Amino acid sequence: MPIVQIDMLEGRTVEQKREMVKRITAAICETTSCPAEAVTVIVREASKQHIAKAGVLMGDK
Repeated sequence: MPIVQIDMLEGRTVEQKREMVKRITAAICETTSCPAEAVTVIVREASKQHIAKAGVLMGDK
């Protein structure tokens, strides 16, 4: 049972996330020969104040 976890900044639409998990599921099924029902995708979104890159909060950029 493949489990895929995606961490990303908030701001994508529900439609974008639907398409993303659809494509990710298809890729996992194709490469591992498993049914779609076996694939779990977890999307975790964070605000720009909770993620930093190179020592700078994304909200400060």
